[in-house]
Amino acid sequence: MAQGSIVKRSDIYYAVYRIGDKQKWEKVSPVKKEAEKVLAERLHDLNTNVVPEQPDILFKAFAAKWLADYAKVSVKKSTFDSYAAIFRLHLIPTFGNLNLRRISGAHIQAFVAAKVSKHGLSPKSVVNMLIPLKEMFKHATHWGYVRYDPSIAVKRPRVEQEEMDFLNPEEIAPFLQHVRPQYHALFLTAILTGMRRGELLGLKWGDIDWRSSQISVRRSLYKGTFVSPKSQNSVRRIIMSPTLKQYLEQHRLMAPQSELELVFCTDEGNPLDPDNMVKREFLTALDRAGIRRIRFHDLRHTFASLLIANGENIKFVQYQLGHASATTTLDRYGHIFPGTQKEAADRLDETVFGNSVSKLLANPVFEANPQKNETSEVVIPQRFGIGSGGRI
Repeated sequence: MAQGSIVKRSDIYYAVYRIGDKQKWEKVSPVKKEAEKVLAERLHDLNTNVVPEQPDILFKAFAAKWLADYAKVSVKKSTFDSYAAIFRLHLIPTFGNLNLRRISGAHIQAFVAAKVSKHGLSPKSVVNMLIPLKEMFKHATHWGYVRYDPSIAVKRPRVEQEEMDFLNPEEIAPFLQHVRPQYHALFLTAILTGMRRGELLGLKWGDIDWRSSQISVRRSLYKGTFVSPKSQNSVRRIIMSPTLKQYLEQHRLMAPQSELELVFCTDEGNPLDPDNMVKREFLTALDRAGIRRIRFHDLRHTFASLLIANGENIKFVQYQLGHASATTTLDRYGHIFPGTQKEAADRLDETVFGNSVSKLLANPVFEANPQKNETSEVVIPQRFGIGSGGRI
């Protein structure tokens, strides 16, 4: 429960109380009773979760405050850069000069519709704009700048599931054959570990445990700077196949020396430029191999598809990819091999009927009833080894 006190300074009484971790000194009056009244109101508001109302503020001013006070210290640098760009390019041009309290759900819904229909942006791009906007209004409510969050009722545009592509097993060898030798280890590691581009370029020799044949993902390269991986779940240990282990051991003998101990680096030992690597090495190798152009990120999907094709446990696949939950893994990759559905159906028959499947097909249990013109009751024959025979 919040507590406070009355403090007198230079003939003025102050109401002193705490908001979170900060102590608030509110100048009130030379009259002590008035200060006591203000303190009682503030403590009541704090103890009942009511935030004192703040003065009016323009959207652009509060956006700058939110980015500086919250986003810059609470989210990853890459996320902050993305948020700042969204506000600068899309949100402030639309809402910037409006009073924050005057913005309604209808305003935001109209913004969504205009971005999709008039400006031709993809629904996914517009959803990405709504994420920081909703987060900002949530804090505006908590901080007392608006009484309710107008973004709550805003309906997001429907996002179609992105079509996934990956290299088939028979395409991997031709692709690697057309990769320049100094990039073989990089692309093979991408295919056999599913590491993201930034994670690969931030990989150091100390992250490889040769004894246990595992690679630890501890950092990512973002705009030339080493940062923490995408999420807490992205910090993980990935299996290293015998072939990949042998390849990396050979690569270590041939790779340039790097003061940063980077596994994949320039001839001078510096971090690789991600965009140049993709354009000059990855895409050109695909072209030389006569393989359709896919994204570098699709090598991660290739790794996932290989694990699923091998029948690996979904929890294992989840951990190797660094997903927060198995649900995420299933949502993204469960459809990759529809052939496994038939195999599951075959296993179901085998479990229930065993070796009697062929006999069951040769002796159908459904008998047509010509008088009622409908199917009769289903009889379970005893000869198939299920119970003692009967009707269901």
